[in-house]
Order: sequence, then C-alpha cells, then structure tokens
Amino acid sequence: VAGILLDIQKYFGLSDGKAGLLQTVFTLCYMLAAPIFGYLGDRYNRKIILGAGLFFWSGVTLGSSFITESHYRIFVLSRGLVGIGSASYSTIAPTIIADLFEEGKRTTVLSIFYIFIPVGSGCGYMLAAGMAKSTGDWHWAFRVTPCMGGLALLLLILLVPHRIQRRTAVHRALSISGMILEADEKPDVHRTAKTTWCQDVGSLVKNCSFVCSSLGLTAMAFVTGALGMWMPLFLYRAQVVQGIVPPCLQESCNSSNSLIFGGITIGTGILGIIAGAEAARRLRRRNNKADPLICATSMFISSLCLYIALMVAQTNILSTFIFIAFGELFLSVNWAVVTDILLYVVTPRRQSTAIALQILVSHLLGDAGSPYLIGVISNAIQARNIPSLQWSFRSMQYSFVTCAFVGVFGGGFFLLTSFYIEEDRKEAQR
Repeated sequence: VAGILLDIQKYFGLSDGKAGLLQTVFTLCYMLAAPIFGYLGDRYNRKIILGAGLFFWSGVTLGSSFITESHYRIFVLSRGLVGIGSASYSTIAPTIIADLFEEGKRTTVLSIFYIFIPVGSGCGYMLAAGMAKSTGDWHWAFRVTPCMGGLALLLLILLVPHRIQRRTAVHRALSISGMILEADEKPDVHRTAKTTWCQDVGSLVKNCSFVCSSLGLTAMAFVTGALGMWMPLFLYRAQVVQGIVPPCLQESCNSSNSLIFGGITIGTGILGIIAGAEAARRLRRRNNKADPLICATSMFISSLCLYIALMVAQTNILSTFIFIAFGELFLSVNWAVVTDILLYVVTPRRQSTAIALQILVSHLLGDAGSPYLIGVISNAIQARNIPSLQWSFRSMQYSFVTCAFVGVFGGGFFLLTSFYIEEDRKEAQR
C-alpha cells in the first residue's frame, strides 16, 4: 500500500487521515489475531497453521485488487483480513527457529530470518511502484504479491518438518502440539490449556526484562509504522516544494520515491540486522547486558538521524535521503537482538505466548496507531492554515517529529531492560 499510496489516495479520494487508516486497520487485526495464533502455536501443529495463514492472506490480497473506487470500506476490510493471515506467520515462525537451532546458532539464524523482513518490505515498495508504472494501474501490485505467498507456501511444505520437537521435555508434556485427541480427552485438555495460558501471562507480566524490552519494541514499531506508510509521500511533497517534481494531478503518479525508499529499506535492513547480530555476538563475551545496551544506543542514534532528515527536507533532498538511510540502519540493528532477548529471558514453554503478547503490545501502542495518528495530525495542521503545497509538506513534517521523540523513549526502555536482564535470564534457565 505505502509504495502506491498517492495513487490509492487519488483513486478513493482520501485525506491523510483516511489513508493512514488503511495501515492502522491492518495492524489492529494483525495485533488482535496474534495472541490467538500464539495460543494455537503452543498447542497444535505449527506447520499447518503457517500454511493456512499464507494461503488466506494471498487469496485476500488478490481479491482486494478488484475493489472499485466506490467501495473504500471493503478495501479497508480486506487490509484487516490480510493482517489476520500475516499474524499466523510472524507469531509462530521464530519459535520454530528456536526449536530447530541451539542457542549458539540461534542469533545467526534469527538474523537471517529478520533480514528478509526489510528485504520483503523494500521489494514491496519497488514491486508496487514498478507494476503501477509499467501497467498504468496500481491494482496490478495486488495481483503480483499473491505469487510470493504461493512460493512461500510451497517452500514451507517442502522444507519445514511436519512435526518439530519442542526444546524441553516440560514444554512437550504441557503442550498438545501435533497431537490427535480422542473425544473424551478434549474437555480436560482444554481446561488445562486455559489454566496454563493464564499462568503464562501472569508470569510474563512479572518478567521485567520482557516488559521493558517489549515497550522498547513498541517504540520501534511506532516509528517503523509511520515511516513505512508516509515516508515516500513525505519525500514527494518535499520535492514538490523544492520544485524538483511537479504536483501530481492524474491518478498514475511519480513513483520514484517508492523505488528509492524501497532500495534504502532493503540495504539498511540487511546491513543493520547483520551488524546488530555481530555486535551482540562479540559484546556478550565482555558484558552480559550487551543486548539491551546495543538496542538503546541504536534507538538514540536513529532518532537523531530521523530528526535531522525531517529538518533538512525542504532545502536538500539528498541529505534527507542520507539521514533517512542512517535512521533506518540503526533502527534495523535491533530486530534480531530484541527477539533473542525474549528467547533467553522466557522459558521455551511460554515463548509462542510471549511473542504473541509482545506483538499485541507493540502494535497496540505502536504501529497500529502511528500511521493514522500522523495522518490526523497532518490533517489538523492543514485545516488551521490556508491550503497550499507548502502547508501540505509542513503538516507532514511537523507530524513526523513525533516519531523522533518516541524513539528516544524507546531507547530509555531498553536502558531499563539492562538493569534486569541478568537476573531474568538466570530465572529462565532455572
């Protein structure tokens, strides 16, 4: 959506607030579905759940490409359904990796896994913009992406074992993953599972490292959600103000910013995740608190870079691209490290539930609201001033500053994590 947002705005006749709502609805449904899939992932066959989720979001994405301009609400609904399908994968896939690899290799493999998140996002910008430009119709972006889902489903069937052994005997005994239950066994098992889930949640809430790192991740999600949705449009408005490109008056608009931003997202995502994992691997030998300290430092630097990028956007677009790249680079440092923190401060039996709760909190307070909030603030600023290209840019610039301050708060939460992480890790090992 973000790669062709200007086209979608014109097609449906949307304000900034309504355009931001598309991403907010997606994230809300993703967030609300995550705990359900976390519960199922701790108890049933994870490969089947992953496959069903991939098939579902691929079908919904294809169907949304045929929605006409008079059915904006149906288009919003389709974004929510895609979010539900996505939640099945993001919640369960890291736990499969945790079970397939020992702790020494787990950070490296998680880094590879998380590298493909910015790669996929960046390809999404580039693919959407490229299809819209080559066909003259943005709908084709939604007709190509289901092919990626089909490929992922095929690889899942061929490469991932059907039954994956849980890491601990305790986890395997308490979980009912992959088991076929007799009819007279179901009531007792379900009652036990419900009790266990409540106990899991209570234990996780008392885990200070889990809570603080999740709040830090929430700040990351807030910034990432806003950047991912609005940055190509912000860059376009900055170029219009500088006279680099003319205002878009037709539906098929200039998509070069989406292509460039997609390339930046891919490059900085790969470099950032590799750098973060390597820094964590080296510094852990010297300092047991290295992981949260790396996350805190990178969040502070990222916030500063993003703030500078926003301030220079009206005068120098090249500097803006450079500082955005550095901001995304340091933001990407944290992705694999934060997940690894969760995996060693939470016992294996609770990991799917912990990831699901982390997704719930980080999206509820993070990127579920940030795209819509940025759009609403932008609308409010425009409403107070005479409509012009200058204020169209200024409104987005001022609303974006919120992200820089939220990033600083995120760095503070990671610093708090460093005070508790040693004790919580020992407790999880016990």
